[in-house]
This record gives sequence, C-alpha cells and structure tokens, in this order.
Amino acid sequence: METIYTKNAPDAIGPYSQAIKAGNVIYTSGQIAINPATGNIEADDIESQSKQVMKNLTAVLEAAGCTWENVVKTTCFLKDVAKDFAVFNNVYAEVLGDCKPARSCVGVADLPKGVLVEVEAIAVK
Repeated sequence: METIYTKNAPDAIGPYSQAIKAGNVIYTSGQIAINPATGNIEADDIESQSKQVMKNLTAVLEAAGCTWENVVKTTCFLKDVAKDFAVFNNVYAEVLGDCKPARSCVGVADLPKGVLVEVEAIAVK
C-alpha cells in the first residue's frame, strides 16, 4: 500500500490519509470544503462548498496520478438533500464533464466542521 498526499488538498483532520493506493486502486478519504491554503472553511453556501470539495478531490486524484476518467465510484454526502441536491449535482456534473462513474448520494445528519457536503472517490489507475 502507498499513502497519497498533496499540499494542494487539506491535511487530514484526524488519523487518516488523503488517499491510499492499494495495487492499482486509489481510495480517497472524504473531502470537505477546507481551503488548503488557509486550513479554513471559507464558503458557507452549497455551490461554493461543492466547488471547493471538488477542487480538493481533484488535487488528491492528481497526486495519485489520476484524473476523473480513472474514477469508478463516488460517494457524496449532503446535509440537506432536499434543498442542496440540484445545486451540488450541477457543480459535480461541471467538474466531471463526460465522466459518469457510479455514484451514491446520501443525506446525513451532520458532517465534520458543520459543512454541507463531503465527497469521496475510488479510482483505478
């Protein structure tokens, strides 16, 4: 196994890695809307948080030598699916373009640091 790390995504806020490569599979940890340059959550709306999350996840994938073309599955966590799904989905679709990995999107009661969205991915290199 290999630990994946980039300074272009937030440092882990607990005892975990940004991503792990096992064989040719990359498992990312969930990314939230922390700006890696400041270590703070600067966005307070779903669109801005979603953009930061996807930027962070893109950076982790790139550190593993991958792009969204390598992603086979994502799991998305939204604090308020009824209110935020459409806006999140638009940001997600914009970032992924023609890529259409398998996906689960679930509503959750709470997320770390009170954020509105978290996304994790599995990629094959």
